Order: sequence, then structure tokens, then C-alpha cells
Amino acid sequence: MSVPNPPLTLGIEEEYQIIDPETRNLHSYISELISQDEKRDSKLHLKPEFMQSQVEVGSFICQNVKQVRQEVVRLRRAVCEMADRNGLQIAAASTHPFARWDEQSITEGVRYKELLDDMQGVARRLLIFGMHVHVGFGGDLESKNLMIEIMNQARYFIPHILALSTSSPFWHGRNTGLKSYRSVVFESLPRTGIPHSFESWGEYKRYEDIMARTGAFGKGDPIAKIWWDIRPHPLFDTMEFRISDICTTVDEAVCLAATFQAICAILLKLRQNNMTWRRYRHMHITENKWRAVRYGIHGSMIDFGKGEEVPFHFLMEELLELLDPVLDELGSRPEVEYIRTILKNGASADRQLAVYRKFGGDENREEALRAVVDHLVAETKQGVQ
Repeated sequence: MSVPNPPLTLGIEEEYQIIDPETRNLHSYISELISQDEKRDSKLHLKPEFMQSQVEVGSFICQNVKQVRQEVVRLRRAVCEMADRNGLQIAAASTHPFARWDEQSITEGVRYKELLDDMQGVARRLLIFGMHVHVGFGGDLESKNLMIEIMNQARYFIPHILALSTSSPFWHGRNTGLKSYRSVVFESLPRTGIPHSFESWGEYKRYEDIMARTGAFGKGDPIAKIWWDIRPHPLFDTMEFRISDICTTVDEAVCLAATFQAICAILLKLRQNNMTWRRYRHMHITENKWRAVRYGIHGSMIDFGKGEEVPFHFLMEELLELLDPVLDELGSRPEVEYIRTILKNGASADRQLAVYRKFGGDENREEALRAVVDHLVAETKQGVQ
């Protein structure tokens, strides 16, 4: 049997915060933005999210990482310009520094009403913002089986990517002590977190079918409500990486998209050479994910093969060495090696906390949190204007 050659195309979705520049708080305005977008000649196809203070954008299918950068810049520029015309601002971070979920307006629509009816108070707290990266695999059965095989192995790298993306250290005006509080909030939903492994596409579909027949996805909704950190997308022929906090800067977002693609590519290359990456157990990956949530890039993770803690910076050098054979073929070497810049300058969560401390931290909390919002708005526009 020949080895399938997936296209490994890329797509990216980002969820932004809509900010009132005077109060620095979230502002419910997505319905108005969508109405304005529908009148544009070149539509952005803005998508509503659960809260009215959120706006989601999605790229076209990209053939390479250079196109991903073009799409992220195009979308951010257009949304920022639209917000500015309405006297508003846009910020990319996975939690707002001080906004409260119980003060948000819920988006109208059957989809959101059903989610709220089903999940109750858990759904009401979902004032979080994410970034999803799609990697194309193809729609035939052989490609789908291959996608499951690669997903089983790629699960290992999920905590590493989360650490690089962390952008949610604050919740309800408090420094949580975590780098990705979004992960904690999101995992209160069912069918989230690190997935278990599957032996084949058929086994995965049997799981999905059982969930659908038993009402797990709600009434009359054909879309599987499976929100794992990595999953086969229910509509597209892609493997969707959902683990990330949203990256505050364009460079970080492109870096993570390129890294996801490179991980898939190296695992495929190993397979073509009759090798494979070890399939790690769920409890091992979950332990490292917690370390990413808590410490971000400044902690250690466990090398379960060695049975030792390894500083995260060392793990990233090992990852770059692993990915090296595919980077030139993909044309993404500078984008993936931007990992070293993140390690040097800090992820978004680290930079937010530095601003918070600079403006007085807990002793001057209100002013310090407003300064963090200003910082996020400014960084979101970097490389866009």
C-alpha cells in the first residue's frame, strides 16, 4: 500500500476581544460588526461567538506558511480598522484582564441557546478566546486513517505548544498565578482536554456515532460537539489543533501554525522511513499540560522516557532539532525558529505580567490592569498597520 501524501494545507481561526477604549473593558458589539461586514464588497465573513464581546475570523485555505502570515495580517488589519471606525479596539488574548463573565451579553441564536440550556452555568463562564489551526489531510479513508495515526503521536507535543502560546494569566481582575487560565475554564466542558488515542478512523467514528445517538451533542445538531485539544474536524478534512491560547502578536501566531504543520510533516516522514514517534499515555501528556498551564515557558516538563524533569528551554531545542529535516521543504524555517524569540522575550502571558508589575501590580491593581489592556491592544496591531 502506498503512503498517502497529505497536502498539509493550513487554515487559522482567531477569536478577538472587542474593547471599549475609554473603560478598557469588553464591549458587546459583534452583531453590529457582522451587519457592517455584510455590506462590504470584500467581506471578512465575521463569525459570532457565545459572547457578544467576541469576534471570530477565519483564513482562506493556505498552501504554505507565507500565505498564513498574509491572511493573519489581512484579517487583523481589517477587523482593527472596522473596530476603529466604531470607536472601539481589538485585543488578542485568551482572557480579558478584568472583565466579568456575568456581565456579558449572550449572542442570540438557536446554537447558543442550546449550548446554554445544555451546559448551564459552565457555558455561562466561557469568556475565553482561542486560536485554532487546521492542517489538511485529505478526505479518502486512507488519509483519514493516517490522520488518526498522526494525531495519536502529535498529542505528545500539545503541552509544548500551549506553553509557547500562553496569553491568559488574569481572570476577573486577579493574577491567577497560571499562564493559561483559559485552559482551566474550557476544561469544565465535557469532551475537552487531551484526547485518548484511537486505533483507526473507524474506531473514532464509532465513538462519535455513539455520542450522537445518546444525545451528547444536543438535539438536531449534526455537528459533533467534541472539543479536544486536537481533533479531526467534523466538517473539513483537517486535523484541528485547538490547544493554543490566542497569540497576541502576528509573529507568534504564524510561528505556532508553522510548528503544527512541521510536527505533522516530521511524523509523516518518520512513517515513510518505517519509524514512528512513541504513542504516550493520556496521563503522561496531561501531567505536562498542567505544567504548561501553570508555568508556561518558564517551567519544566517530564521526559517520561528518561523519567526526568527537563527545563522547557531544553525541550524546545530538542523539538527544533527534531523538526529540522522538514523546515526547508515546507519553507518555514524562520517561522518555526521564532520559537527561540518567544523563549527570549517571553510568551504573551509573561509580557502581560511584566506590564502589570511595572504599573504597580496588586498595590495599584486597577491602573495596572488597564495598562495591560493597552499593551494587548498595541501588540495585537504589531506588524498589521
